[in-house]
Amino acid sequence: MKRFGKIGGFDILALLAIFACAGTPAAASGAGEPQWIDPWAPPSAAAEAAEAPLAKSNVPTLSDEGFWPVVRAIAAYKEIARRGGWGRIPDGERLEQGIRDARVALIRKRLIATGDMAAGSGDPLLFDRGLAEGVRRFQARHGLPLDGTAGHATIAAMNVPVAARIRQLEVNLKRLNEVAPKVGQRYVFVNIAGQEVEAVENGRIALRKRVIVGKEDRQTPEYSSRINSVTLNPYWNVPQSIAVKDLLPKIKADPRFLERMGIRVLKWSNGAEREVSSASVDWSSPAVTSRYRLRQDPSRLNSLGTVKVNFPNPYSVYLHDTPVKSLFSRGARNFSSGCVRVEGVRDLAAWLLAGTGSWNRARIDATIAGGEHMDAALAAPVPIYMLYLTAWVDSDGTVNFRNDVYRRDTKQSALSN
Repeated sequence: MKRFGKIGGFDILALLAIFACAGTPAAASGAGEPQWIDPWAPPSAAAEAAEAPLAKSNVPTLSDEGFWPVVRAIAAYKEIARRGGWGRIPDGERLEQGIRDARVALIRKRLIATGDMAAGSGDPLLFDRGLAEGVRRFQARHGLPLDGTAGHATIAAMNVPVAARIRQLEVNLKRLNEVAPKVGQRYVFVNIAGQEVEAVENGRIALRKRVIVGKEDRQTPEYSSRINSVTLNPYWNVPQSIAVKDLLPKIKADPRFLERMGIRVLKWSNGAEREVSSASVDWSSPAVTSRYRLRQDPSRLNSLGTVKVNFPNPYSVYLHDTPVKSLFSRGARNFSSGCVRVEGVRDLAAWLLAGTGSWNRARIDATIAGGEHMDAALAAPVPIYMLYLTAWVDSDGTVNFRNDVYRRDTKQSALSN
C-alpha cells in the first residue's frame, strides 16, 4: 500500500438545447418528462457561468491507483473527526480578497483542516491572497467555479460535516469495489456525478472530457455495456412525449416551424413509412402525434449534434454531441434527459474508431462536413462503465467531492444501515 499523500490540493447555436433522450425506465429516470427549449428564445442566464475545473490526473478512476487512495482518505477524514472536525461558517454576503470579516477566520480554519492551505501568520480576519488560493483549491476539489471567493455554494460545501464526508467516501468506495476489478485495458468510464468521461488505454487516461448528464427528474442510469459503433451526422427521432408537449404547440403557432427545424413528418402507409407534407396534417387533432413520426435530419441544428456513440442498453441512452456548447462551462452540468452529451466528442469518436484501418480524425471531420449520415463500426467493442461517483481520490491524494444531486448516496447509506 502506498504512503498517504496530501488531502487537499487539489456560436449562436448555443441557443439550441433539445433534451433528446426518452424512454428511460421510471426506476432510473424519475417521473419527469424530457424538455425541449425553443432555439429562437433569448439566451438564458443559466447558460452563462464561470468555467468549472477539469480533473488533471492521468490515473484512471477505476483502478487500484484510484481505489486505495479512497481507503487512505477515509482514514485521514476519520482522524479529522477524532480531532473535532471543523466548525460551521455562517452564510452571508460573498467574501473576497481584500475584505476583513469575522467569518474569514472560520474559513481559514476550515481550509487548514483539510489541507487546502497551510497554517500561517498574519491577520486572521483578512481575506488575503493566500486564502484566495486556498479557496480555489477547495473549489477545484468540489467541482465549483474557480473564482477564489466564498459565496453561498462554496460556504455550503465547506459546511458539510466531516461525518457526512466520511459516509460519502465509504459509499463510493463500495461502488468502486463493485466495478473496478472488472475493467480491462481499453474502456470508457462516465462519472455521472463527477460529470466527466475518461477514455482509458493501458492503465492511463488517453483523454478526459466534460459531459452533461440527466437532470434530477431524468437521471442518467448506472449501467455497463459495450460500445459497438459511432454514428456521424445522426438523425433524431423525436420522442413522443416531446412531440406532444413541446413541438405540437410550436407547429400550431407556426406552420413553417418543422421546415425551419429540418424535421420531417413520416407515416406508415401500405407497409412502408413515407414522408408526408406537414401542411396536409390536421395538427389540431389531440391524437395527431400518435399517427405520425417526427424525424430531424442531420444538420447543424440537430439535437444530437454531429456524433452519436452507440451501445446496447434498456434505457435508450447514448453518448452524443450537442449544438449547445455553452453549458459545458457550468460547474453543475445536469441538464439533459438522461443521455450523456460529450464536450469535444469528435476526439472520443476518433479514439473509439482507432484500429479500424479506415477511420481517423481527418475522415471523421470530412464526413461530418459533407453531411453524410454514416454508421461506423468499431474494430472491436469497447466496454463502457457508467457509474455515479460523488467522491473519489486522485493518485496524488487530492480528495474530490461532488453534490449528490440524484440522492443516491442517501439511499445507499440507508440500505447499508
